[in-house]
Amino acid sequence: MKYILIGRGKMGRLLQETAQAAGDEVEAAFGRADLDSLGKLGKTADVVIDFSRPEALPEICSYVRRTGTPLLSGTTGYTAAQMAQLEALGVSAPVLWSANFSLGVAVLVRALKAVSGVLKPDFDVELTETHHSQKADAPSGTAKLLLEAIDPAHALTPVYGREGNTGKRRKEEIGVHALRGGTVAGTHTVHFFGPGEELEFTHRAASRQIFVNGALHMARLLPGKPNGVYDLQKILFGE
Repeated sequence: MKYILIGRGKMGRLLQETAQAAGDEVEAAFGRADLDSLGKLGKTADVVIDFSRPEALPEICSYVRRTGTPLLSGTTGYTAAQMAQLEALGVSAPVLWSANFSLGVAVLVRALKAVSGVLKPDFDVELTETHHSQKADAPSGTAKLLLEAIDPAHALTPVYGREGNTGKRRKEEIGVHALRGGTVAGTHTVHFFGPGEELEFTHRAASRQIFVNGALHMARLLPGKPNGVYDLQKILFGE
């Protein structure tokens, strides 16, 4: 496989090292300082892999539209308008975006979809996420992914942290709390608080390597697929 990598942060460097160790080729790797050079490239790779920042999206979109190169993106922090731009690329190439490429998180999402409908009538739901001190966006993309799994109809109102005399907790809210510090790769916990009992789901990432392994696995599946926007859950579980 041949890749173009967008992002030279810790994830980008680990992606490059892991891909090359597996015998894959990294045709080019771009960061903020030289991303405009992407526009000078033709179709030289099998897949573009993007783990960068939302502001890189216009250059990436331009390249994918021009060359038809499949795109795998793990960038988080997009606005609704930016997500619409990303999804529109499905006309030009196969596109796969996920806030988290961990197999464990994919299973957690599936589990939450299965149990949330049963528990929500009688249980209060709270979500906490913890990441390293350098993470730019909050709540995390994975936290938003879990929120969507818990409440796909958006019947609950997210409350991001609590302060002061806010009154009693309302039944129709879901608390979301972001912790930042140290070098934590990512911990997400969903709490279901019921009358006299509590159920808790937690996923802990020991290192970024699990995200890299998952992303590279999915990237290898994209070349040759018809143009369109693909869903990680549907690919993994054959839906």
